[in-house]
Amino acid sequence: MFGGDDREQVVRQIIEAVRRRGDAALFDYTKKFDGVKLTSLEVDKGLIASSYRKVDSELVSALKLAARRIRSFHLKQKRRIWSIASTGSGQLIRPLERVGVYAPGGIACYPSTVLMTAIPARVAGVREVILVTPPKSNGAIPPPTLVAADIAQVDRIFSVGGAQAIAALAFGTESIPRVDKVCGPGNIYITLAKKLLYGVVGIDGLYGPSEVLIIADETANPKYCAADLLAQAEHDPLASAILITTSRRLADEVNQRVERQLKGLGRQAIATESLQNRGMIAVVANVDEAIELANLYAPEHLYLMMRGADGYLERVSNAGCVSIGENSTVVLSDYVFGPSHVLPTGATARFSSPLNILDFIKLINLVNVDEASLPKLGKAAATMARAEGLEAHARAVERRLDTHLR
Repeated sequence: MFGGDDREQVVRQIIEAVRRRGDAALFDYTKKFDGVKLTSLEVDKGLIASSYRKVDSELVSALKLAARRIRSFHLKQKRRIWSIASTGSGQLIRPLERVGVYAPGGIACYPSTVLMTAIPARVAGVREVILVTPPKSNGAIPPPTLVAADIAQVDRIFSVGGAQAIAALAFGTESIPRVDKVCGPGNIYITLAKKLLYGVVGIDGLYGPSEVLIIADETANPKYCAADLLAQAEHDPLASAILITTSRRLADEVNQRVERQLKGLGRQAIATESLQNRGMIAVVANVDEAIELANLYAPEHLYLMMRGADGYLERVSNAGCVSIGENSTVVLSDYVFGPSHVLPTGATARFSSPLNILDFIKLINLVNVDEASLPKLGKAAATMARAEGLEAHARAVERRLDTHLR
């Protein structure tokens, strides 16, 4: 998915053009890729304020509910982290100064992604949050995205998308300030840009298509299983929707219900392609075997729909988010439950975590050696330095030891 190919070469060219030409390259690429001729990259704050009038009040209320829950979840995490630091852990905690968040746009809009990236940054204490998102064909940012940005307390919004947006955040341009870190999901071009620019700018991760792996036994509701498989499949033709079950009867019934529920979906073609190419229903001997397979796959979403699901949590080692019980549809965690929906994909849950407070802070080690500790630590340090052939290192310690012993 993220290997070298023609797309990577295209992204390299875009990055170099933005580095050299700044805003001029952004205007050119927005016209070329989005079909929009902009006169300004930054969204006027008056447009943000007026966007509320263009969004259904029920959606505004839903976004505010989601924002409260996302903020509350990450505040709890912040309190735990700060309380550990206050016990004298030998580290300073500092929020990043400026962060850029990317929200996919263009044909569709994703105000939920704005909330899921910007709010954890704000809670962490990031001083300035910049949003970049591509304009629609009429040159405007969708009003729901602007409302979500306002609710999430984003500082500035720019109408630019694609690899060129990531490059602009990494290098800075005449209009867009350089950031310390870029966060958020996107298509393959966004992911390649983040990969190529890592080191110039920090990144949260490399995200691929959506994934769900459901583990179910004979007690699971086949109607719910089918609905949750389709909810992930409609994201992208490359999305993976997988059911592993101990019940052949459930497998057959879910398969039939998926066929029935597909009818009438607005994104039926996308979901069908996803299920045909990357979907699967597998029958295994027992739940232990299913858990083992899930850990090998390391899915973005792991959904446990079986009797005694809580008892299996200790065996789960690789997953971005775990949902338990028939009420805990993945859709709730996508939007309103609280944790960020920016999750590791493509088996990267083996070594990475969901977007969270830790993505927006840095730790600075703190060293303060007292008089009592100096002799013992100093002698050991000097010995190790000489073993590595670093005489000046050893002498720097021994000068202090000499002073200390006088």
